[in-house]
Amino acid sequence: MSECSHNCGTCGENCSSRTQDKKSFLEALAPESSVKKVIGVVSGKGGVGKSLVTSMMAVSMSRKGKHAAILDADITGPSIPMAFGVAHEKAGVSEDGKLMIPARSLEGVDIMSANLLLDHDTDPVIWRGPVIAGAVKQFWTETLWKDVDYMFVDMPPGTGDVPLTVFQSLPVDGIIIVTSPQELVGMIVAKAVNMAKKMNVPILGIVENMSYLECPDCGKHINVFGESHTEQVAEEYGLKLLAQIPIDPKIAQMVDGGQVEYIEMPWFEEAVKAVENL
Repeated sequence: MSECSHNCGTCGENCSSRTQDKKSFLEALAPESSVKKVIGVVSGKGGVGKSLVTSMMAVSMSRKGKHAAILDADITGPSIPMAFGVAHEKAGVSEDGKLMIPARSLEGVDIMSANLLLDHDTDPVIWRGPVIAGAVKQFWTETLWKDVDYMFVDMPPGTGDVPLTVFQSLPVDGIIIVTSPQELVGMIVAKAVNMAKKMNVPILGIVENMSYLECPDCGKHINVFGESHTEQVAEEYGLKLLAQIPIDPKIAQMVDGGQVEYIEMPWFEEAVKAVENL
Protein backbone atom coordinates (compact mmCIF):
# COMPACT_ATOMS: atom_id res chain seq x y z
CA MET A 1 0.00 0.00 0.00
CA SER A 2 1.32 3.45 -0.92
CA GLU A 3 1.76 6.23 1.60
CA CYS A 4 -1.60 7.60 2.80
CA SER A 5 -2.54 11.05 1.45
CA HIS A 6 -5.57 11.23 3.83
CA ASN A 7 -7.80 11.92 0.83
CA CYS A 8 -10.28 9.02 0.74
CA GLY A 9 -12.03 10.47 -2.29
CA THR A 10 -9.09 9.66 -4.56
CA CYS A 11 -8.00 6.41 -2.86
CA GLY A 12 -9.11 2.84 -3.53
CA GLU A 13 -7.59 1.23 -0.44
CA ASN A 14 -9.93 -0.39 2.10
CA CYS A 15 -8.08 0.78 5.20
CA SER A 16 -9.21 1.61 8.74
CA SER A 17 -9.45 5.32 7.91
CA ARG A 18 -11.85 4.61 5.06
CA THR A 19 -13.93 2.30 7.26
CA GLN A 20 -14.12 4.93 9.97
CA ASP A 21 -15.02 7.54 7.37
CA LYS A 22 -17.90 5.35 6.13
CA LYS A 23 -19.20 4.77 9.65
CA SER A 24 -19.33 8.50 10.28
CA PHE A 25 -22.15 8.81 7.72
CA LEU A 26 -24.40 6.26 9.45
CA GLU A 27 -27.68 7.63 10.74
CA ALA A 28 -28.86 6.46 14.15
CA LEU A 29 -32.21 4.83 14.69
CA ALA A 30 -34.61 6.36 17.17
CA PRO A 31 -33.84 5.11 20.70
CA GLU A 32 -37.15 3.23 20.73
CA SER A 33 -36.30 1.32 17.52
CA SER A 34 -34.39 -1.91 17.00
CA VAL A 35 -33.35 -3.44 13.66
CA LYS A 36 -31.02 -6.45 13.67
CA LYS A 37 -30.27 -6.94 9.95
CA VAL A 38 -30.67 -4.65 6.92
CA ILE A 39 -30.74 -6.10 3.39
CA GLY A 40 -30.91 -3.92 0.29
CA VAL A 41 -32.66 -5.11 -2.89
CA VAL A 42 -31.05 -3.46 -5.91
CA SER A 43 -30.67 -3.53 -9.68
CA GLY A 44 -28.78 -1.63 -12.35
CA LYS A 45 -32.03 -0.89 -14.22
CA GLY A 46 -35.76 -0.59 -13.66
CA GLY A 47 -38.59 -2.97 -14.38
CA VAL A 48 -36.87 -6.18 -13.29
CA GLY A 49 -38.97 -6.83 -10.17
CA LYS A 50 -37.12 -5.39 -7.18
CA SER A 51 -40.35 -4.64 -5.34
CA LEU A 52 -41.63 -8.17 -5.97
CA VAL A 53 -38.40 -9.69 -4.65
CA THR A 54 -38.39 -7.32 -1.66
CA SER A 55 -41.96 -8.31 -0.82
CA MET A 56 -41.30 -12.02 -1.23
CA MET A 57 -38.16 -11.91 0.91
CA ALA A 58 -40.03 -10.14 3.71
CA VAL A 59 -42.89 -12.65 3.44
CA SER A 60 -40.44 -15.57 3.46
CA MET A 61 -38.72 -14.38 6.63
CA SER A 62 -42.07 -13.66 8.27
CA ARG A 63 -43.12 -17.26 7.56
CA LYS A 64 -39.95 -18.33 9.39
CA GLY A 65 -41.31 -16.64 12.51
CA LYS A 66 -39.13 -13.55 12.15
CA HIS A 67 -40.35 -9.98 12.43
CA ALA A 68 -39.80 -8.58 8.93
CA ALA A 69 -40.07 -4.98 7.79
CA ILE A 70 -39.81 -3.10 4.50
CA LEU A 71 -38.41 0.39 4.02
CA ASP A 72 -39.70 1.44 0.61
CA ALA A 73 -36.88 3.65 -0.67
CA ASP A 74 -38.40 3.87 -4.16
CA ILE A 75 -39.97 7.20 -3.20
CA THR A 76 -41.30 8.21 -6.62
CA GLY A 77 -42.53 4.75 -7.61
CA PRO A 78 -43.73 3.06 -4.42
CA SER A 79 -45.57 -0.22 -5.04
CA ILE A 80 -45.00 -2.11 -1.79
CA PRO A 81 -48.19 -0.91 -0.02
CA MET A 82 -50.36 -2.13 -2.89
CA ALA A 83 -48.71 -5.56 -2.91
CA PHE A 84 -49.50 -5.98 0.81
CA GLY A 85 -53.03 -4.60 0.62
CA VAL A 86 -52.30 -1.46 2.68
CA ALA A 87 -52.31 1.06 -0.21
CA HIS A 88 -55.19 3.03 1.29
CA GLU A 89 -53.80 3.11 4.81
CA LYS A 90 -51.81 5.92 6.37
CA ALA A 91 -48.71 5.81 8.52
CA GLY A 92 -49.46 6.54 12.18
CA VAL A 93 -47.77 8.89 14.63
CA SER A 94 -46.40 8.05 18.08
CA GLU A 95 -48.08 9.52 21.16
CA ASP A 96 -45.41 12.17 21.56
CA GLY A 97 -45.70 13.07 17.87
CA LYS A 98 -42.00 12.46 17.21
CA LEU A 99 -42.04 9.18 15.29
CA MET A 100 -43.96 7.73 12.38
CA ILE A 101 -45.64 4.35 12.91
CA PRO A 102 -45.33 1.98 9.94
CA ALA A 103 -48.35 0.26 8.47
CA ARG A 104 -48.61 -3.42 9.35
CA SER A 105 -49.77 -6.10 6.90
CA LEU A 106 -52.25 -8.82 7.80
CA GLU A 107 -49.39 -11.23 8.50
CA GLY A 108 -47.32 -8.77 10.54
CA VAL A 109 -44.84 -7.18 8.09
CA ASP A 110 -44.09 -3.54 8.98
CA ILE A 111 -44.06 -1.16 5.99
CA MET A 112 -42.98 2.45 5.59
CA SER A 113 -43.55 4.00 2.18
CA ALA A 114 -44.11 7.46 0.70
CA ASN A 115 -47.59 6.37 -0.40
CA LEU A 116 -48.58 5.98 3.26
CA LEU A 117 -47.99 9.71 3.75
CA LEU A 118 -49.91 11.05 0.74
CA ASP A 119 -53.51 12.28 0.75
CA HIS A 120 -54.23 10.04 -2.23
CA ASP A 121 -52.17 7.02 -3.27
CA THR A 122 -52.16 8.26 -6.89
CA ASP A 123 -50.61 11.63 -6.01
CA PRO A 124 -47.18 11.97 -7.70
CA VAL A 125 -44.08 12.68 -5.63
CA ILE A 126 -42.34 15.46 -7.60
CA TRP A 127 -39.16 15.99 -5.61
CA ARG A 128 -35.54 16.54 -6.52
CA GLY A 129 -32.88 13.98 -5.64
CA PRO A 130 -31.60 15.49 -2.36
CA VAL A 131 -35.14 15.77 -0.99
CA ILE A 132 -35.86 12.15 -1.90
CA ALA A 133 -32.62 11.04 -0.25
CA GLY A 134 -33.60 13.02 2.85
CA ALA A 135 -36.96 11.25 2.98
CA VAL A 136 -35.21 7.87 2.94
CA LYS A 137 -33.10 8.94 5.92
CA GLN A 138 -36.25 10.04 7.75
CA PHE A 139 -37.90 6.67 7.09
CA TRP A 140 -34.92 5.11 8.88
CA THR A 141 -34.43 7.58 11.75
CA GLU A 142 -37.94 8.89 12.39
CA THR A 143 -39.98 5.68 12.16
CA LEU A 144 -40.69 3.40 15.09
CA TRP A 145 -39.12 0.13 13.96
CA LYS A 146 -39.98 -2.10 16.89
CA ASP A 147 -37.97 -5.31 17.37
CA VAL A 148 -37.34 -5.89 13.66
CA ASP A 149 -35.29 -9.00 12.84
CA TYR A 150 -34.89 -8.35 9.12
CA MET A 151 -35.46 -5.10 7.25
CA PHE A 152 -35.55 -5.18 3.46
CA VAL A 153 -34.93 -1.92 1.61
CA ASP A 154 -36.60 -1.65 -1.79
CA MET A 155 -34.33 0.63 -3.82
CA PRO A 156 -35.04 2.60 -6.98
CA PRO A 157 -33.12 1.48 -10.08
CA GLY A 158 -29.59 2.56 -10.84
CA THR A 159 -26.74 3.91 -8.77
CA GLY A 160 -27.89 7.44 -7.95
CA ASP A 161 -28.77 9.48 -4.86
CA VAL A 162 -30.99 6.98 -3.06
CA PRO A 163 -28.79 3.86 -3.29
CA LEU A 164 -25.81 6.00 -2.26
CA THR A 165 -27.78 7.39 0.69
CA VAL A 166 -28.89 3.91 1.78
CA PHE A 167 -25.37 2.47 1.56
CA GLN A 168 -23.87 5.38 3.51
CA SER A 169 -26.63 6.09 6.03
CA LEU A 170 -27.98 2.63 6.89
CA PRO A 171 -25.94 -0.27 8.33
CA VAL A 172 -26.54 -2.49 5.29
CA ASP A 173 -25.51 -6.08 6.03
CA GLY A 174 -25.82 -7.24 2.44
CA ILE A 175 -27.64 -6.76 -0.86
CA ILE A 176 -29.60 -8.94 -3.25
CA ILE A 177 -29.24 -8.07 -6.93
CA VAL A 178 -32.35 -8.54 -9.08
CA THR A 179 -32.14 -9.08 -12.82
CA SER A 180 -33.92 -10.64 -15.79
CA PRO A 181 -32.82 -13.26 -18.36
CA GLN A 182 -32.03 -10.92 -21.29
CA GLU A 183 -28.51 -10.57 -22.62
CA LEU A 184 -28.07 -7.15 -21.03
CA VAL A 185 -28.05 -8.95 -17.66
CA GLY A 186 -24.26 -8.65 -17.62
CA MET A 187 -24.42 -4.87 -17.66
CA ILE A 188 -27.19 -4.77 -15.05
CA VAL A 189 -25.32 -6.99 -12.63
CA ALA A 190 -21.98 -5.28 -13.26
CA LYS A 191 -23.33 -1.87 -12.28
CA ALA A 192 -24.79 -3.17 -9.02
CA VAL A 193 -21.71 -5.27 -8.21
CA ASN A 194 -19.30 -2.41 -8.84
CA MET A 195 -21.28 0.00 -6.68
CA ALA A 196 -21.49 -2.53 -3.86
CA LYS A 197 -17.74 -3.07 -4.02
CA LYS A 198 -17.02 0.65 -3.93
CA MET A 199 -19.29 0.97 -0.88
CA ASN A 200 -17.87 -2.17 0.79
CA VAL A 201 -21.30 -3.83 0.98
CA PRO A 202 -21.48 -7.66 0.84
CA ILE A 203 -23.48 -9.21 -2.02
CA LEU A 204 -25.65 -12.14 -0.96
CA GLY A 205 -26.41 -13.23 -4.51
CA ILE A 206 -28.62 -12.73 -7.55
CA VAL A 207 -32.33 -13.33 -8.05
CA GLU A 208 -33.54 -13.73 -11.62
CA ASN A 209 -37.13 -12.63 -12.25
CA MET A 210 -39.28 -13.56 -15.27
CA SER A 211 -37.04 -16.59 -15.79
CA TYR A 212 -39.42 -18.85 -17.67
CA LEU A 213 -43.05 -19.65 -18.40
CA GLU A 214 -44.28 -23.07 -17.35
CA CYS A 215 -46.58 -24.73 -19.86
CA PRO A 216 -49.88 -25.49 -18.05
CA ASP A 217 -50.35 -28.69 -20.10
CA CYS A 218 -46.94 -30.42 -20.05
CA GLY A 219 -44.98 -28.45 -17.44
CA LYS A 220 -42.19 -27.61 -19.91
CA HIS A 221 -40.22 -24.43 -19.18
CA ILE A 222 -40.51 -21.91 -22.00
CA ASN A 223 -37.76 -19.27 -22.12
CA VAL A 224 -39.86 -16.27 -23.18
CA PHE A 225 -36.88 -13.89 -23.19
CA GLY A 226 -34.45 -16.41 -24.64
CA GLU A 227 -31.86 -18.51 -22.89
CA SER A 228 -30.88 -17.18 -19.48
CA HIS A 229 -27.37 -15.75 -19.05
CA THR A 230 -27.69 -15.04 -15.35
CA GLU A 231 -25.96 -18.17 -14.09
CA GLN A 232 -22.88 -17.49 -16.23
CA VAL A 233 -22.75 -13.87 -15.08
CA ALA A 234 -23.12 -14.95 -11.46
CA GLU A 235 -20.17 -17.32 -11.87
CA GLU A 236 -18.13 -14.57 -13.51
CA TYR A 237 -18.50 -12.40 -10.41
CA GLY A 238 -18.26 -15.27 -7.94
CA LEU A 239 -21.89 -14.88 -6.86
CA LYS A 240 -24.70 -17.33 -6.15
CA LEU A 241 -27.87 -17.51 -8.24
CA LEU A 242 -30.32 -17.56 -5.34
CA ALA A 243 -33.65 -17.94 -7.14
CA GLN A 244 -35.34 -17.99 -10.53
CA ILE A 245 -38.87 -16.62 -10.39
CA PRO A 246 -41.20 -17.82 -13.19
CA ILE A 247 -43.59 -15.73 -15.23
CA ASP A 248 -46.92 -16.63 -13.68
CA PRO A 249 -50.17 -14.67 -14.16
CA LYS A 250 -51.28 -15.82 -10.70
CA ILE A 251 -48.35 -13.97 -9.11
CA ALA A 252 -49.31 -10.75 -10.89
CA GLN A 253 -52.97 -11.15 -9.94
CA MET A 254 -52.18 -11.73 -6.26
CA VAL A 255 -49.72 -8.83 -6.07
CA ASP A 256 -52.23 -6.50 -7.76
CA GLY A 257 -54.86 -7.75 -5.31
CA GLY A 258 -52.71 -7.01 -2.26
CA GLN A 259 -52.18 -10.70 -1.49
CA VAL A 260 -48.43 -11.11 -1.91
CA GLU A 261 -48.31 -12.77 1.53
CA TYR A 262 -50.30 -15.73 0.23
CA ILE A 263 -48.21 -16.60 -2.82
CA GLU A 264 -46.48 -19.97 -2.77
CA MET A 265 -42.77 -19.42 -3.46
CA PRO A 266 -40.84 -22.71 -3.31
CA TRP A 267 -38.02 -21.27 -5.46
CA PHE A 268 -36.96 -18.88 -2.65
CA GLU A 269 -35.32 -21.43 -0.33
CA GLU A 270 -31.72 -20.55 -1.27
CA ALA A 271 -32.39 -16.83 -1.01
CA VAL A 272 -33.83 -17.33 2.48
CA LYS A 273 -30.78 -19.36 3.51
CA ALA A 274 -28.46 -16.61 2.27
CA VAL A 275 -30.23 -14.07 4.48
CA GLU A 276 -30.35 -16.40 7.47
CA ASN A 277 -26.61 -17.04 7.15
CA LEU A 278 -25.72 -13.37 7.54
